[in-house]
Amino acid sequence: MSAKLNAGELPPLLLEPCVRAALEEDLGQAGDITSRALIARNARARALLLVRQDGILAGLDAALLAFSLLDADMRMRANFRDGESLQSGSGILELEGNARAILAAERTALNFLAHLSGIASVTASAVAAIAGSKARLCCTRKTTPGLRMLEKYAVGMGGGDTHRFGLYDALLIKDNHLALRKTRGKGGDDIKAALDAARAGIGSVAGSLCGIEVEVDDLRQLEAALQAGAQRILLDNMSEDELHRAVQITAGRALLEASGGISLQRVKAVAETGVDFISLGALTNAAPALDFSLEMVALPASRR
Repeated sequence: MSAKLNAGELPPLLLEPCVRAALEEDLGQAGDITSRALIARNARARALLLVRQDGILAGLDAALLAFSLLDADMRMRANFRDGESLQSGSGILELEGNARAILAAERTALNFLAHLSGIASVTASAVAAIAGSKARLCCTRKTTPGLRMLEKYAVGMGGGDTHRFGLYDALLIKDNHLALRKTRGKGGDDIKAALDAARAGIGSVAGSLCGIEVEVDDLRQLEAALQAGAQRILLDNMSEDELHRAVQITAGRALLEASGGISLQRVKAVAETGVDFISLGALTNAAPALDFSLEMVALPASRR
């Protein structure tokens, strides 16, 4: 139930709507009125896109697409690839093309790079913190609406994995599912009954190869899930002591995932308990942006 979007796996068919929507949001119905007032329609320029902090690059394809959508003839040379380490001051991308187009796409391109590279950089730091343990770091569904594919891709560029992409590719039996079954007289919080129902129904949903995971809040529920034959169990909001005890009780009978209330500062201690996976919403919903800038130089009249 974990996966990774690797380099080159951002399908243009899915990427382009995200970039177009961002450009449309910025340009509106009138376009870049400042550049239209100050810059000649056919003026050309060179630009260098720089990074101002150390980090991990992600989102380059989105930046390239932002510029090319506004100038199909834009000349672009990338000096790095997604997933590579960056040093402050490095030139990421060289551009030459219509000056108005570069200015109009600038903020959209920088926003994608800053946000996604920030996610990749935080992920890389967390992955480094748990190095040597068997735990795999995963992101969750706590993503920016409309940008989940890109944000999970950025986690992959930082060396992380993903828990599940959406509600469609894995079954996760949570406390609210059990509470609703209790309300409707479907077996209360009986984890075995819920697992049996999920196994019976999995063939009727899209993607019959979906896995089933059960969320438990305490060690009593963990015992019940193990007795019911759960193969993957999410340990929700447990302390390090509880997680360590859960690993001992499970003794390899199921894969264990720690989730809920895990900060980047706690991730190493959680990994040392022996769990198989650690899910952090903070990778996608709390990563600070990496700092990028764009420097432009007008081309001489002979080049226009």
